[in-house]
Amino acid sequence: MSDAVLVIENLTVALPPWADRTRAVDGVSLEVLRKEMLCVVGESGSGKSVMAKAILRLLPEPHVSVTGGRVLFEGKDLLTLSLEGIRGVRGGRIAMIFQEPMVALNPLMTVGRQADEIIEVHTGLRPRERRKRVVEVFRDVRLPEPERILSSYPHELSGGQRQRVMIAMALALEPALIIADEPTTALDVTTQAQILRLLKELQARHGTAIMFITHDFGVVAEIADRVAVMRHGVLVEQGPAEDVLMQPQHDYTRALIAAVPSLVPRHFVRDRQTQTSRRNLLTVSGVEKTYAGRGGAFSFGRRRVHAVAGVSLEASTGRSLALVGESGSGKSTLARCIVGLERPDRGAILLEGEDIAGLSRARLRPHRKNLQMIFQDPFASLNPRWRVGDIVAQGPIVNGTSRKVALSEARELLRLVGLDPKAADRYPHEFSGGQRQRIGIARALAVKPKLIIADEPVSALDVSVQKQVLDLLDELRSAFDLSMLFITHDLRVAAHVCEEIAVMKDGKIVEQGTTADIFARPQHEYTKALLAAVPGRAWQLRKPAAVA
Repeated sequence: MSDAVLVIENLTVALPPWADRTRAVDGVSLEVLRKEMLCVVGESGSGKSVMAKAILRLLPEPHVSVTGGRVLFEGKDLLTLSLEGIRGVRGGRIAMIFQEPMVALNPLMTVGRQADEIIEVHTGLRPRERRKRVVEVFRDVRLPEPERILSSYPHELSGGQRQRVMIAMALALEPALIIADEPTTALDVTTQAQILRLLKELQARHGTAIMFITHDFGVVAEIADRVAVMRHGVLVEQGPAEDVLMQPQHDYTRALIAAVPSLVPRHFVRDRQTQTSRRNLLTVSGVEKTYAGRGGAFSFGRRRVHAVAGVSLEASTGRSLALVGESGSGKSTLARCIVGLERPDRGAILLEGEDIAGLSRARLRPHRKNLQMIFQDPFASLNPRWRVGDIVAQGPIVNGTSRKVALSEARELLRLVGLDPKAADRYPHEFSGGQRQRIGIARALAVKPKLIIADEPVSALDVSVQKQVLDLLDELRSAFDLSMLFITHDLRVAAHVCEEIAVMKDGKIVEQGTTADIFARPQHEYTKALLAAVPGRAWQLRKPAAVA
């Protein structure tokens, strides 16, 4: 017990009567040891984040509230502390790193002031001493030019830099425990690898205990000392990381491990069958897109940002091409140019031999049937005021199909993507993230396109849901003889559904080839870096076939 920083005993958190179950956390007992990295693993809805918020009394009471158990920290039950007492613990002795720093950070305050505020609340240091401490922790988390970043606002930083700011704020007072709630989920694989290494280094240096919440066993393999697996609010398995990773006992744990995308590219049998009949469906030639960026504080000009710098690629009928690269590499801008949401500055985009680059909305409309897009965030791309059936049926109705027939076809498409046809009568907010992505896929299929552009369609999903959506896309591609341009930052995901890969960096294609060749013999240093950054790479290469 003396080695335990935090002890959770039979914690139970109740949900409101209208929820899909009665308890978010159901009798969970575990402990976090000193200088330990405990990974709490589970899908969305497993109760991980609710448990973390219950520790610091951040639950949205009275609808969600603790109904039983104890949370012991430094000899005190945090659940019985006064409001002033728990405020003294938050940020000082226990710090939290949230999943989305852009939401957690105040957009109206500089990041330096936000870090300074934590030190000001918990200590009696003077402004000059506080500033010195903030610069130290910013430098500790390897933020470039920490003195300059002090005066930056959150929107002026990259995703990786914002997450580093959150880590610096958590470390500012050298807490005994850090709770990190999915801190790398939305990051590129290379940035994710940097953040994971950074957390391990800082933990070793400061001796801090860390409770790391994630849904990805690849991340677990990279950093965990011990693992606790949660499902539907219940702790189903826990133990040393090596035991859980190599010899999982519970079926749910085995299922989560099996859902981690493989490092071995699939063997596409149908590729040989269609080799002679394939033709180019999409040809992109010399496409460029430049934006006017903001200059410095005393700049009289405007900086030019080359988002896409002379890209050329081809997508054949019945084939899937992955466009891989980090955020800012130009992938999504290129996709938006292809579908007509952006106008390229120069270059040609041939769809079935006809140049659609720069066409007006009216002239592009006849091509919409052949070219559809699945967006990264389905909730943002689905009209919240429309029923799902109307959303899926909209495309066919615009193209002349009667409303009755279009709605009937929409219900059949929902069934095809694994949803109940009755889902047509519900609204987007009534579905999970994975279900909403299936609705987005059904909408894209509704007009019977020849080419689908999927822009990071699984990056925000749990690994098990991600696998289901990837399998679904592969099945539908075969059934409908679709071509696909699949945009992702994860080479493992690309290997699951794509025969070919094009690697993009700084607006240019730096390497292109078959998936098997890229994985076996990457030529460009950037491609090698992307492959090396895959979390849990060493574990995946040695894990037994029984849990592969």
